[in-house]
Parts: sequence; structure tokens; C-alpha cells
Amino acid sequence: MSALALQQAALLDALFAWPAADAMKNIAILAIDPGARGLKAYQSNGHLMAERVLGAAYPVLAQMVGDESFGDLARALWHAHPPVCGDLGRWGEALPAFVETSAQLRDEPYLADVARLEWCLHLCATAPDAAANPASVALLTQHDPADLTLLLAPGCAVVSSRWPIASIVSAHLDGSPSLAELGEMLRNRVAQNAVVWRKGFQPSARLTLPGEAGLLDALLFGDSLGQALEREGCAALDFAQWFPHAIQTGLVLGVAPHTPSTPKETT
Repeated sequence: MSALALQQAALLDALFAWPAADAMKNIAILAIDPGARGLKAYQSNGHLMAERVLGAAYPVLAQMVGDESFGDLARALWHAHPPVCGDLGRWGEALPAFVETSAQLRDEPYLADVARLEWCLHLCATAPDAAANPASVALLTQHDPADLTLLLAPGCAVVSSRWPIASIVSAHLDGSPSLAELGEMLRNRVAQNAVVWRKGFQPSARLTLPGEAGLLDALLFGDSLGQALEREGCAALDFAQWFPHAIQTGLVLGVAPHTPSTPKETT
């Protein structure tokens, strides 16, 4: 590597080094002299960018911990897990695990799962478009469910938690349930599963119906509709009632022949 390349790499490392004294030590080794104030300005800009980017992806988490703590969290993540690509909209995936292992947030163990749900919503916003195919619903009357699958909406994901994460996000973004009702759920440790999907251009999340999480998890894993319906717990879902509503809300875009595929991730 050339001397210039080494200096550029050292400067880049210095921007993410923490504490700041380590940054100055790193650039001094290779005789780079941008000046302490110049380096501090670059780092400050990086910190502000980190707060803005994470605030856009995790608005509920930001509300829950407060501006000052969220700023500290963003700066800490910026240095612990710096961006690895030029699109900062893709940075922040490491935050849920970072929150989960944070000693300062140990008294609020539900925050990590809230962050996981918010990250799924964030990814959902930029998921590739897919067109609905209402005519394909006729396949349900022509083929065995074992030979079919459901076409799920862009960004569809299921997030399971020991905490009322769907209600937490809804309370902060939509005002329902009330904070008093939410507090009661937290005290009672109400476990919830949330489904995420894009309705048109709008990322959406809601509490799953009984048996719905298992069905969607199975479909996302790559099971056929027949296999998914036979999964443990799915019997609680009234498919005949659920399916028209799933079509109407855009959660399901249509029906297609089932071909084994690589399973998608579930959370």
C-alpha cells in the first residue's frame, strides 16, 4: 500500500476512533497533520449524521430513551459499528443487538425488540416493488394447498417478542393504546408478535392474529401453503376469514405455484 493510501486509511480510522485522543495518536503515527480542531469538526459532523440517520430509522426508540441518551447511543454505535457502504440509509442494523448488550439500558429489556421491529419497518420502506395479482386467487380453487404459496407484500417480516412491541410502536406513532394501557401491558409482560409489510408505499406494522405469525413465518421460510397451514399453532387462524382481509390490506398480493426456495430471514 502506498504512503498516501496508508495516510488516507489512517485518517478514516481516526474519524471513527474513540476516544478522540486515540484518533490524534493514530494520525500522528503517519505524520498527518489535519489539526485537532479539523479532526474534531469531522468527528462532530459524523456524530450529527449518526443521530439523524438513526433517528429516521428508530423514531420510537428515540422517543423512549430521550434525545440526550439517543444521541449518546448513536455516537457509540457510530464508533463501534461504523458504516461499511456509502448509503447511510443502510447503516444501523447493529443497533438492536447493541441495545440488548448495553449495561445502561438493562432496566428496559424490551427496547432491543422495539428496535428490531423498527429496523424491519425501515427496510420495508425500500423493499423492491411487487404488483398485486388478484386473478391468481383462483388457483386456490384449482390446486391443492401443498402445491401453492402466497405472494407476500414487499418487506413482509414477523417479529416475535416477550414484550408488547406492536403496542409500544403503535402507542408512540399512532397514539393507541394509551400510555397507561401500555404501562399495564409492560407490567404484565404481555408477549406479542408483530407483522410488518408495505401497504402501497407505506410501511405498516400491527399485532398478529392468533396463528398468523406461525403461518407467515412458515411461508417466509419457504414452506408451501399446505405445509404452513399444518404448522403447530396455525390451527388457531381462521384462514377463510383471514385471507380476504390480507388481500384487502395488501399483506398478500396473490397466489402462485410453490417452488422450494431459499428461506428468508425472520426475526
